[in-house]
Amino acid sequence: MTNTNKEHHSHHCMPLLSDKELDLFKELIYDECGIHLKDEKRSMMSSRLFKRVRALGLESFQDYYDHLQEATNSITEIVSLIDVITTNKTDFFREPIHFDLLRQTILPEMISRPEFKKEKKLRFWSAGCSSGQEPYTLAMVLDDYLERYDASFSILATDISTKVLLEARKAVYTRDVVLPVPGMYKSKYLLTGTGKAKGLFRIKPELREKITFGRLNFMDEDYGIDLSMDAVFCRNVIIYFDWKTKTQVITKLYNQIRPGGYLFVGHSETLNGVDLPLKKIIPTVFQKTC
Repeated sequence: MTNTNKEHHSHHCMPLLSDKELDLFKELIYDECGIHLKDEKRSMMSSRLFKRVRALGLESFQDYYDHLQEATNSITEIVSLIDVITTNKTDFFREPIHFDLLRQTILPEMISRPEFKKEKKLRFWSAGCSSGQEPYTLAMVLDDYLERYDASFSILATDISTKVLLEARKAVYTRDVVLPVPGMYKSKYLLTGTGKAKGLFRIKPELREKITFGRLNFMDEDYGIDLSMDAVFCRNVIIYFDWKTKTQVITKLYNQIRPGGYLFVGHSETLNGVDLPLKKIIPTVFQKTC
């Protein structure tokens, strides 16, 4: 009983960011990763930032801000700051309509192209891949579809958070997490844990090796990606950006897509006002027309 009281008590004592501190951190986070946090996120930000204050043995939010300003700390600590501040909600086969559309319409169209008949390879990018469920879902769909055409694929999977990238590379998930994976894909692409790993599932190595994980900040001037993509999945990411940042990011993603390629966004996101030659296929899927 005392234990839970103590827990409750410590939560109760958690300091809240002052207006000045809130503005300082909002500006810092916006400058570093384009995420526009609203004032009503004060308590969420306070609790997440306080984790870093405690982890570093500091006294206050202001101490933490000063710590971030010191050049020697800033690079590595900015990564930790972004890790605690970003929300990484993701699922296997999230927004299933995208994967249905891929199988039924988009992949048949892609493989009928003359350039595909030459290369026999497709390239996809999961931009904002979180803990890996999106790129592994894509890999399952692509592998299953392309094997009958003796064709291959590669997936680039990027995120700003180093923490989720570690999880994504491990590719180990609990039973609850793999629930949305259809039965035929489960048996084909998942290894079932035994002994100590009972109740855990791992993506098979031959699927894992099709994916390259890397850290990428959408605010970077140059994404350093040389290859053009057949499709880019950037879902539930731009929702955190203001209009200016969103437009800049979408333009950079657009430039990575080959003519005729596709851009997938999340169901609560819109490209209204973004002036690019993109044809709407369904409200969340766009094709690059030139």
